[in-house]
Amino acid sequence: MIVLASFFVVCAAHAENWPSRLIKATIPFGAGSATDVVPRLVFDRLAPELGQPIVVENRAGAGGTLGTALVAKADPDGYSVLAHSFALTIALGLRYLGVLLMGALIIVPAAAAKGLARNLTGMLYMAAGIAATRDKLHKLIRVWTLGNGVGFGRYPWSEGVWEGGHSVVTLDDKERFCGCGGRGHMEGIMGHRAMRLRFLDMEPEEVFEAAKTGDQRCLDFKRLWHKALAAASATTIHMAGPGKIFLSGFNVRFLDMPMLKDYLQQMVKMSPLQSYSLEIVEDTPEVRVIGAAVSAEQAAGR
Repeated sequence: MIVLASFFVVCAAHAENWPSRLIKATIPFGAGSATDVVPRLVFDRLAPELGQPIVVENRAGAGGTLGTALVAKADPDGYSVLAHSFALTIALGLRYLGVLLMGALIIVPAAAAKGLARNLTGMLYMAAGIAATRDKLHKLIRVWTLGNGVGFGRYPWSEGVWEGGHSVVTLDDKERFCGCGGRGHMEGIMGHRAMRLRFLDMEPEEVFEAAKTGDQRCLDFKRLWHKALAAASATTIHMAGPGKIFLSGFNVRFLDMPMLKDYLQQMVKMSPLQSYSLEIVEDTPEVRVIGAAVSAEQAAGR
């Protein structure tokens, strides 16, 4: 059980009289699960401290999205909160936020839940966390996370439903390895799962090692892998402008930065767009939880 946002947004807005009535807490999972039991223990201890009862309701469905959406639509008054499991933080991150409930639980005010509903994967929080920890809250931040799939996050948050990892980077009819079934998707080339499907006789680590020794099949794939990342990055540069693009995730170990930069330079030719830069950054729980707090505070102000 992890903290996604904090009461500090509500406390700042209602410092003098909050809470003055019953608080409704929604758990977007079924009764009896760890995600249900731990919040109830915390709420039992928290209610006497707040001087108001906390009524818990389970609204399971759609992997937690149903209950989350209900809270996101509630009035942002601090009396509708969401308890959600989300494995992306640790006690150090919680202390940074000034919130530590049994070292494990986060409670999300209704306004803050909007950010959670928009991006349950946490890539929004990763981008916001990078912006906050690097004093770049006034800048455009984009981050690719290369793992089992491919995640894309941007700060500031942008309205809409989007999946950067499913960017089309090739029209090759044979490129159908993406889990969604789409053709030519970035994730179908770069995702760990997709690579294992493509090379049934080799693990991704072995593929990139073999490329170093000149194995033609593996070398061709290494080039395709980097072209896919360059193409998706070039697209976001052409659509949103230059700036810094961060790269994270456990598969950045396969990254050949000179090769990536060479392909990207071939794709982005307009002078006003060539002031972009690339940087590898560690994907840490601390950065994500700081980003969650930034997103929650900004959501409360919208």
